[in-house]
Amino acid sequence: MARTAGQQQCMLARTRSGALRGIDALLVDVEVDVSPGLPQTTTVGLPDGAVREGRDRIRAALRNAGWTYPQRRVTVNLAPAALRKEGAAFDLPIALALLTAAGTPPLPDLSGWCILGELGLDGAVHGVRGTLPVASAAARAGLAGLMVPAANAAEAALAGGVPVFGVRSVGEAVAHLRGETTLAAVTVDAEARLSAAAVTQGDFAEVRGQRHAKRAVEIAAAGAHNVLLLGPPGSGKTMLATRLPSILPPLTLAEAVEVTAVHSVAGLLGDAPLVTTRPVRAPHSTISDAALLGGGTPIRPGELTLAHRGVLFLDELPEFRRNVLEPLRQPLESRRITIARGRASVTFPADVLFVAAMNPCVCGYLGDPSDRCECTPTSLERYRSRVSGPLLDRIDLHVEMPRVPVAALTGNEPPGEPSETIRARVIAARTRQRERLGASERAPARRRAAAPLRRRRRRAPAARRGDGAARALRAGVHAHPARGADDRRPRRGGPHLHGAPGGGDPVPEPGSAGLRLTYQPASPGTTTAQASLRATCGRLLLARSLGTSLFAGSGHSPPFTTAVEDPS
Repeated sequence: MARTAGQQQCMLARTRSGALRGIDALLVDVEVDVSPGLPQTTTVGLPDGAVREGRDRIRAALRNAGWTYPQRRVTVNLAPAALRKEGAAFDLPIALALLTAAGTPPLPDLSGWCILGELGLDGAVHGVRGTLPVASAAARAGLAGLMVPAANAAEAALAGGVPVFGVRSVGEAVAHLRGETTLAAVTVDAEARLSAAAVTQGDFAEVRGQRHAKRAVEIAAAGAHNVLLLGPPGSGKTMLATRLPSILPPLTLAEAVEVTAVHSVAGLLGDAPLVTTRPVRAPHSTISDAALLGGGTPIRPGELTLAHRGVLFLDELPEFRRNVLEPLRQPLESRRITIARGRASVTFPADVLFVAAMNPCVCGYLGDPSDRCECTPTSLERYRSRVSGPLLDRIDLHVEMPRVPVAALTGNEPPGEPSETIRARVIAARTRQRERLGASERAPARRRAAAPLRRRRRRAPAARRGDGAARALRAGVHAHPARGADDRRPRRGGPHLHGAPGGGDPVPEPGSAGLRLTYQPASPGTTTAQASLRATCGRLLLARSLGTSLFAGSGHSPPFTTAVEDPS
């Protein structure tokens, strides 16, 4: 933009870039003004330290690429001024706008371009995080083109709607803009990448015994239920939990793009432009609340968000600090988490299948046939009080896992069902759930666990809402009055067994109100004293009895029962 009619050099240039906000992005106007005065570069518009330091990287990159940095007063404005600008992704757009304003070399108008990239001192363009959200914002704005580092070009192409050009150096970017060389627009066949995705490692056939636990985990996968695995050391809790992803349905294209955006913002995308498998995050018990939930400066997604559309596994649940566990209560219900700080408030997605594992007591052998447990009732209560009742209420299925007999591990028993077979049943169950909800409600993008309660009552046949449902609902209200009566809260636990793997007639809905099911191996020899001990010391295992009707018509014999009788 010339200031006088006779002036040959363009003194003001404008282009577009992007700033991240959560897993979304906002377009930023990058304006560069070159005017007479003492050599000085000023950057305004709430830049952070990395943006301000960019002037030194840009000066060295232009010099090493064969151009001179203007020896005049340079003002860089990043608008809107109220939005904090963070990171080195503004290096390339500022450098190109600076060359355009100085007129050496002459460049065309860049106002229709969105440009991202970090510059090295040699002029190379390095990859940046958050390219996919910025590309989506550029597509929505209808810009003419998107110029990004070559390392991020395939990722940006997933957004569609705008031509994407990947550059490896500032010289290559200038040559393309001047028409000296022509770069081909980058395209990605996302559907082909999804169909060619590798299967998650681990197979259920490798798990010996624990038939009831495998069945409960299968139900959890079908209905997106949170699961707690409770048992002594060596019972296979971690082994079973790490194989849960192998029976989950594959990601849809929309889900894969969403997960890719999360990992791109976190800077964890790596070389693959698209995340093709469901994420699994298993943080250590020493993790901080900011690392699990999200936070920091700038605000970054935590492990909870990184597990979005996948599995979050917390092993040794009572060992996590209370200030880490308690904040999980709200995001496990709403499937999103809002991180509020003095300067900003960011909402991240948190739609996870939550899996936790713990020992029944401090030594781990409460209820074990070896009778090795010497824990006192006081130590039991102290140990289990580390996990609060409200958090346990968010966990739909509590599964007791006794140790597997040595004979089952060393014998010649045939292996169990492979994950491929179980996954087929899980996919079929979710298909029935979508059909029950109806195609008009965009069911493929939803899970039954998130469907509103009134809608599912309307969809369920009257025969499924009989006296058994009323009794279970009364039990739920008795145990959890507020949750039992809240008609806005999604049903969890038993109701999703209407679409449980195996088909057959659905069981009566337990109504619910956040009822939790406790799965235990059938133990005909259990004494009254042992049952009383479970009920007294096992406040963690509060349950409502559904008897053997849980798998009615499914073709599976009931391998477990429940420990607490229906108080009604």
